[in-house]
Amino acid sequence: MAVNSVETIPVELGGRSYDVVVGEGLLDEIASLAAPFLKTYNNRPVPIVADTNAKRHHGARIEASLSSAGFEATWYDVTPGEASKSWESLEQLTDWLLNLGITRSDHIFALGGGVVGDLVGFASAILKRGCGFVQLPTTLLSQVDSSVGGKTAINTSAGKNMIGAFHQPSLVLADTTSLGSLPDREMRAGYAEVIKYGLLGDAEFFAWLEDNGADVLAREAEQLEYAIATSIRAKARIVAEDERETSGVRALLNLGHTFGHALEAETGFSDRLLHGEAVALGMVLAARYSARRGEMLGQDANRAAIAIGASGLPAEISDLALACDGQTLVDHMRHDKKMEGSGTLPFLLLKGLGEAYLARDVELNDVAKFLDEELA
Repeated sequence: MAVNSVETIPVELGGRSYDVVVGEGLLDEIASLAAPFLKTYNNRPVPIVADTNAKRHHGARIEASLSSAGFEATWYDVTPGEASKSWESLEQLTDWLLNLGITRSDHIFALGGGVVGDLVGFASAILKRGCGFVQLPTTLLSQVDSSVGGKTAINTSAGKNMIGAFHQPSLVLADTTSLGSLPDREMRAGYAEVIKYGLLGDAEFFAWLEDNGADVLAREAEQLEYAIATSIRAKARIVAEDERETSGVRALLNLGHTFGHALEAETGFSDRLLHGEAVALGMVLAARYSARRGEMLGQDANRAAIAIGASGLPAEISDLALACDGQTLVDHMRHDKKMEGSGTLPFLLLKGLGEAYLARDVELNDVAKFLDEELA
């Protein structure tokens, strides 16, 4: 497939700057689009770490492109699912890369969703104290969120993404045609992050999604590319301003995540509740809690819930039939990475549609009471 319309979005980080390319057919042209990051592999195979599903659907396209330029691929398979973001998986992957003779000048290619991107990114950050990597995200969630910004991590018994590093990719190729093979549930889970960009800082984009969200989910080319590119531009601006989440600006990207991570923990980080689904419900809860505090109009909180529910994402916590109370969910929140030394947990709340802010005065006991009301 030839590359048709393409949009290149720069992530401006000085010496760590890179491009995110969005368009159709990018994986078929990887040899040319990623040429600067292949040149060290003159007589060695190119290492591609891939989700097994992504490899099945797109591996032949990549191999054909590389072969046309005189390169050979060598594959490392990753089992789909959060369980692959473990110490054991990290050890096995780094051993494989070291056995290949990877140098600090080389780039590792990551094909798949956020699990592969996180695992490869972290391995690249620590391998010989840092080598390069290229993101080839094949899910909507990874294209608009996890492949951009340099957050890499694995999970531990203490929680999700507790061990990691900031390590920016050298290039991101977001091929919109790769979403054609994505299951509808995974597509909706990624769409949650698209809605997030509207809710946190772009009311006009949120309104556009209210009108066009169904077309995005149906993978209509024009609407899909617009939604992905708009989301990436929003994240690129935030990351450029606050790369390591030190000023509070990048924290805006965590809208829905504090509630969402608690829900993920309670459901065992399983397929019972996908990450995007948890974030979607977390955004509904953040909006309703903001309205409860008198900071957001109830009608706007309702709009957020309706838009999320209309996309097929969970919008009512009661639908999960959780066997817990609000305090149990709050106890999960106490393990959040954002928990501060003072014992307080900043919350991303809303003053209106497109107006997220970081609240540092939230009492967890009040959150527990609110969640009890929602669970009833």
